[in-house]
Amino acid sequence: MSRPSAAQRPPQQEQLALFRALPGDMAPRDAQDLMAYPFFSLAKSRRVAPIDFRNGNVTIRVEGTAEHGIATIWDADILIWAASQIVQARDAGITPSRWIRATPYEILRFIGRGTSLRDYQRLKAALDRLQSTSVATSIRETTGRRLHRFSWINEWKELADAGGKPLGIELILPDWFYAGVLDAALVLTIDPAYFRLTGGIERWLYRLVRKHGGKQPEGWQFDFRYLHQKSGSTAKPADFACDLRTLVAKQSLPGYVLGIELLPNEGRERLTFRPVPPTARG
Repeated sequence: MSRPSAAQRPPQQEQLALFRALPGDMAPRDAQDLMAYPFFSLAKSRRVAPIDFRNGNVTIRVEGTAEHGIATIWDADILIWAASQIVQARDAGITPSRWIRATPYEILRFIGRGTSLRDYQRLKAALDRLQSTSVATSIRETTGRRLHRFSWINEWKELADAGGKPLGIELILPDWFYAGVLDAALVLTIDPAYFRLTGGIERWLYRLVRKHGGKQPEGWQFDFRYLHQKSGSTAKPADFACDLRTLVAKQSLPGYVLGIELLPNEGRERLTFRPVPPTARG
């Protein structure tokens, strides 16, 4: 496939080199900022209510359009694929770029989806939500007062030959996301089994646990109320707490054991989690 001429490329691409997605299997990598804060809708139904989060100097506001809604935590799988590609290329001595070309098959296979026409259509819908979702955040802004504004994907397009045969897709990632992925300290490897988690809160909790719990032998703990705030969920606190208890009973988070610690004198519950020893994993 020939590279588009300067006249054919959008102005934004003038300063970017095209990066062709690398073939083969690779470890999934996730951006820590996306794991730690409420950037995505946890619902499968369309969410148009903005996500507003403030904690100390951290400010996040996420807005979606009436047509597409806010990008979901399932849509974020595409960003995990992109982060994995960038890190793999960097580690292999290949120069990555925010401008990436790939086939839908490559993306869908990596994130554990099917490759039917319906799956392809869902992928395009996810790309639309990522592109139309607006984010404003103070994370990584040194003063804590300024906001960086961006969309998860600046733009994307389908490629086809002269006869209309699909050739793949191209997308451009925002500077904020790309810079965070290039910083090795801001990326974590996640378990491929993450892509098999079906619940929004379940997926969000795994990413939070992986980010904060890490590999600490003694694990970590969070107050239920704090988790509700941290999630950005629209569920009522009581319903959210019920979902957490269900996840503790289910024990579906790969690599971690969940528990509940009761604080009767304070009328509160805490979620506890600790890594499963490697020898105990199936």
